[in-house]
Amino acid sequence: MEPDVPPLRIAALVKQIPAFESMQLGPDGRLVRQGLLLEMSAYDRRAVAQAVLLVEKFGGSVTVVTMGPSSADDVLREAIAYATEHGVDVAAVHITDAAFAGADTLATARALDATIRLLETGGTTFDLILTGRNSVDADTGQVGPQVAELLDRPFATGVKQLELRATRAVDADGDREGEGVSVDADVGCEHDDTWVEASVQLPALLSTAERLIDPCKIKDPAVWASVDGSLIRRISAADLGPGPWGAAGSPTSVGEIRHEIAERENRVLEGTITEQVGEVVDYLADHGLLVPGIVHGETKQPVPAARDLAPNAPFVVAVVEPKRERLTAELLGAASRLASEIGGVVVAIGPAPLHGLRLAQWGAARAVEIFGAEAPEDVAAAVAAWLHANQPWAALAGSTAWGREVASRAAAAVGAGLTGDAVGLAVDGGRLLAWKPAFGGSLVAAIHASSPIQMATVRPGMLPLFEPNAAGEVTALEPDRLDVLPRRRVTIHHQVREDNLDDLATAEMVVGVGMGVDPARYGELDGLRELLGAELAATRKVTDNGWQPRARQIGITGHSISPRLYLAIGMSGKYNHTVGVRSAGTIVAINPDRDAPVFAFSDLGIVAAWEDVVPELERQLRARIG
Repeated sequence: MEPDVPPLRIAALVKQIPAFESMQLGPDGRLVRQGLLLEMSAYDRRAVAQAVLLVEKFGGSVTVVTMGPSSADDVLREAIAYATEHGVDVAAVHITDAAFAGADTLATARALDATIRLLETGGTTFDLILTGRNSVDADTGQVGPQVAELLDRPFATGVKQLELRATRAVDADGDREGEGVSVDADVGCEHDDTWVEASVQLPALLSTAERLIDPCKIKDPAVWASVDGSLIRRISAADLGPGPWGAAGSPTSVGEIRHEIAERENRVLEGTITEQVGEVVDYLADHGLLVPGIVHGETKQPVPAARDLAPNAPFVVAVVEPKRERLTAELLGAASRLASEIGGVVVAIGPAPLHGLRLAQWGAARAVEIFGAEAPEDVAAAVAAWLHANQPWAALAGSTAWGREVASRAAAAVGAGLTGDAVGLAVDGGRLLAWKPAFGGSLVAAIHASSPIQMATVRPGMLPLFEPNAAGEVTALEPDRLDVLPRRRVTIHHQVREDNLDDLATAEMVVGVGMGVDPARYGELDGLRELLGAELAATRKVTDNGWQPRARQIGITGHSISPRLYLAIGMSGKYNHTVGVRSAGTIVAINPDRDAPVFAFSDLGIVAAWEDVVPELERQLRARIG
């Protein structure tokens, strides 16, 4: 009979962020923070709730940790009040000091690492550290895996299902070790368009998905405002050592900030359905949105030819994720363009097999094949070892769950500045310039890295896809071999691709559905979608009900997309959804309620039931396109 899970010591890492609705920019284009409404990041609320639930079930204690100015006390007080309501032993730690100001993700991870080590003084290790998958203001997803790397602990992200399982500990020979008990976390994870089932050895760090558990939330501010402040321990820079901390210890820095919100026409149409649809079709035609054959992100420019491996030529590295052929082509094309500007060469590195991929056609001059990797942390260890030995100019990876973990761990291991979720790359004064969106894409910031190795993860579908280099067809790259010893702290049992991330990320035309569209009637949209060549997207409630895959969810906790046309059908237009399409070229909404919020973020609004509009829209489009 296997033993019970023993009492647990759990840490929850949380972040205070500005509420999106209250965000404003000043005349200088920077965020106005004075008077801004602040709250706990949405995913972090799940981390606190899950920590409390596990301690309720197995016993133990919860320690909530945050880093930030004095105002961040509020998120700790709310977490304490929540845990107290559930009868759980709770404490809180506030890492706060002017010296921490300006910290990037790596500097933040280093401060959290030092704090966890301080709290574990005396040999009492946290069995589990929980944090949100990412903070919804910055959306990098880097701090979790970077803390895991610095603490040397296994990591899993996007955890939607979590069960703990205890077994008798065994030694290296497989013998039972007396009464010792080891605990594994059996997890089911949402990874972009893939479902992953795995086991993770504790102690470990896990990041939570949105649907893991109902969030920690105290609706009455008076409850958490009355929390005893003595329960909060404050830690200063002096408590953690010499550093450097904050901006001084950050290998990345923020430069120019651009305001990217598109101006909308907000025209709510009048007349019969036929007349309203006619205005929409005329508008689409006048704005070139009915021209076929335009493919998102593609360019007719050939990828720069691969350079020979000249002595001392700088390397630009592309980390190849298995079974992501389009993303690999985008990364290699971007790396080739950067390399052509600095006189460098492109190196592709990734898990075996790399044979069969058209690496040379996309500009790679060299390939490095990793053998022995069984989990992303193994790949990260191999990538970090290669980066340390070869000191490339820059390294790029995809901004997917896999790419974020590999790049974040590798960056933490080598001390590289890492820009997350970049949507543009350039060479600026011989250094890498990465453009990163924040706050749902309403801001785009220029990020520079001061470290010798510069790194970035790139949002799929946002960089141009070059024409493959025909000369590369005759170039068969013989990859270098790089062996890694698997840690086997994370065991992947099953994974299945449930959708294709590229379909929505690269779509020029998207039809978004809300709760006003009965899923049994989705088929009635097929003719319209076929005419437009449109992909289907959805609001969070639609995916919560399982009517569309989570990979189709748009919004703060879903994807941000930038199609030329977004057609919003049967949705109210809540901010949490519309923030994900604010970069769309044109937005047309259909809703029978003239006062629906959806019209406030649209260019054109048709006031009618979608069931009546769609057939007429399809009829007029066929006549116009035909």
